[in-house]
Amino acid sequence: MWYNSCGMGEVLFLAVLQGVAEFLPISSSGHLVLAQSLFGGGECGMRLEVCLHAGTLLSVVAFYRKTIARLLGGCFAPGADAAARKAAWLYAAKIVAGSLPAVAAYFLLKRQIDGCFESARFTGCMLVFTGAVLTATRFLPRGGRPVGFATALLMGLGQAAALLPGVSRSGMTLACARAAKAGAEESAEFSFLMCAPLIAGGLVLEIAKGAAGEAGAAAEAAALHSWPELAAGAAVAAVVGWFALKFLVATLKGRGFWLFGPYCVLAGAATLIFA
Repeated sequence: MWYNSCGMGEVLFLAVLQGVAEFLPISSSGHLVLAQSLFGGGECGMRLEVCLHAGTLLSVVAFYRKTIARLLGGCFAPGADAAARKAAWLYAAKIVAGSLPAVAAYFLLKRQIDGCFESARFTGCMLVFTGAVLTATRFLPRGGRPVGFATALLMGLGQAAALLPGVSRSGMTLACARAAKAGAEESAEFSFLMCAPLIAGGLVLEIAKGAAGEAGAAAEAAALHSWPELAAGAAVAAVVGWFALKFLVATLKGRGFWLFGPYCVLAGAATLIFA
């Protein structure tokens, strides 16, 4: 994320953008490029980035709190029966399996991935690619299969592709689930539970970089944000993210998921023209 000596108004704008684009299949990275074109370039505000991502992580935890509580209870509660414990550990194993491709891609290809963020044209092309994939889901049959290990791995590959700017994480994972004929609600739940460890891991890495003095100018710039601004940004990102999740799940129940595709194509074209 970037910032340009922004005040409360811009912080709240970025919080809304983060909350919406983190979960809807429209690519948060691609929209940050568009926002950068609007406000002008700037250095990364690390504390702001951490707080906004913490807000979206909180929205995932709040939205799927019952599932998370059931999983934790099944895995660790002393009184859990054998069937519940087995089901919980199997689901946790699928989350790990789905997360591995993105983790491996990040550490093996970090330099190349970071380089892609320097090209607005590349981001625009990837937005168009995301739009094409989402539009193609209109022609895929709806399914009701559970998310097994093969589907989890396929969704994980989609999540790894979304490390590139302009590629939507939710769009790729849910399109892969649709291709595997997985149920809409279950695949959405799995997609966002699968992303939670990655968001949390990213926060830890960002905090570690700041503590090690590796953030450079970004860390110095971050100090210009007051704690009330940061808290407000995190709260807005959490609330907007919760509603974005609710809207996406409702869209998946219907037949309008593919309509995000044409929007991404237009956003990609705008990025190519104006960024």
